[in-house]
Amino acid sequence: MDEELRWTDAVGQAELVQSGAISPGELLDAGRDRIREIDPVLHCIVAHLEPGAEGPAPGAPFPRVPFLVKDLSLEIAGAPFNEGSRWLKDNVSSQDQELARRYRQAGLAILGKTNTPEFGLSPHCEPALHGATRNPWDLGLSTSGSSGGSAAAVASGMVPMAHGNDLGGSLRYPAAWCGVFGFKPTRGRVPMGPEYGDVAGGFAVEHALTRSVRDSAALLDATAGQSPGDPYWAPPRARPFLLEAGTAPGKLRIAATATPNSGQQVHPDYLGVFEETVELLAGLGHSVTEAHPEGLGRAGHRAVRAVYGGAIAWIEAYWTQRMGRPPEAGEIEPFTAADVERSRALTGGQYLLGMGELQRFSRRLAGFFEEFDVWMTPTVGWPPLPLGTLNGTEEEPLRGEREAGRFLMFDGEYANISGNPAMSVPLGVDSAGLPVGMSFLGRFGDEATLFRLAGQLEKAAPWADRKPEALERALAAPHSS
Repeated sequence: MDEELRWTDAVGQAELVQSGAISPGELLDAGRDRIREIDPVLHCIVAHLEPGAEGPAPGAPFPRVPFLVKDLSLEIAGAPFNEGSRWLKDNVSSQDQELARRYRQAGLAILGKTNTPEFGLSPHCEPALHGATRNPWDLGLSTSGSSGGSAAAVASGMVPMAHGNDLGGSLRYPAAWCGVFGFKPTRGRVPMGPEYGDVAGGFAVEHALTRSVRDSAALLDATAGQSPGDPYWAPPRARPFLLEAGTAPGKLRIAATATPNSGQQVHPDYLGVFEETVELLAGLGHSVTEAHPEGLGRAGHRAVRAVYGGAIAWIEAYWTQRMGRPPEAGEIEPFTAADVERSRALTGGQYLLGMGELQRFSRRLAGFFEEFDVWMTPTVGWPPLPLGTLNGTEEEPLRGEREAGRFLMFDGEYANISGNPAMSVPLGVDSAGLPVGMSFLGRFGDEATLFRLAGQLEKAAPWADRKPEALERALAAPHSS
């Protein structure tokens, strides 16, 4: 592998092509070579794709930059589309999603689809259909999920950035455990059509995992904008997000807390990185206050269960209709089966009552952002768990849900409930050398402030030079090829 090119971000790779230092074909071939060498160790990719012979359009921002898409919701005509489920193991997409078209228009070379848990329902990346994706920082540990395949691919240097999506933290949690930048845009910023629209009341959004802040900003510039008929519209951006990523944020009012939502224990190393980040922010001139939004409360938590239950019922109904049959015995995993069974008791009225409660919560959260610009917490509260810990079993199908409570403790779903933008920034490491992410939630429609803050943090506490040594040792081992 060309090590320098491997760790060059997408904007940097595009600049090499635009300057003539490397041809688009050479860049594409280098991406294929990295995938061929690295993926057998990590198992990020579940379907290899060819981007086609046509070259990028003149002026495309990412000419032949290697890219991967998560095998969940984003359809590419002629490509396998399994969503991590044995039920869909032979399914092939017949159409492109609008986002896939925009990726191609941006010049990206889509070389594969990445691993995800069954239907993206679990915070791991170990579907029975495809097997586990390994964390590049420790091959025996989880990547979290559900965008774990994409996060591991980016952290490994296989590609500079990869698509992911987020219905309850699925971009941000794997970003934290894999040491990359995970950004969830405002609801409606990126289209989900033509096949999908109002997914779980607008909780779900599309974007990416990246190594650099500017890559995330430039990619969002290339893909943002509503399609006709979209159910949600985000406020128009004032300037390109790439410009925002290079602009100083000024003095921000930042609320910060490391108090978990249900009395869990936060790992001491994570508390240490949190405290270091508070000091860093204060040193950069920001006002940092110990504060947090009003909690969901009992009614809010019931509402969340109702909305997620509605989403699970929709998944079963949607795929039963599309596949022309319900799943057969053994075609869905124990956790999914248990989730589907729970969802069957839910009524349409309960779902709509839940949505109403969460919309009221969103209005209260908007009031919080009249006082503060950003809310910061650790993204998760505990280091990566061993592979297999988060999987349900026949005897204990909901085991993974219980185990997830060991690290999911900081209300990451607030961003999905409200539609507000959020990000996980890799701002430290724990005593074992594993990455630690900090979460930042912004006000609705205000990606600009988050990108400005992220760009400032990236300069003040850079993370690009941190490489996953466990992966490097595995690649150097004689059997790794």
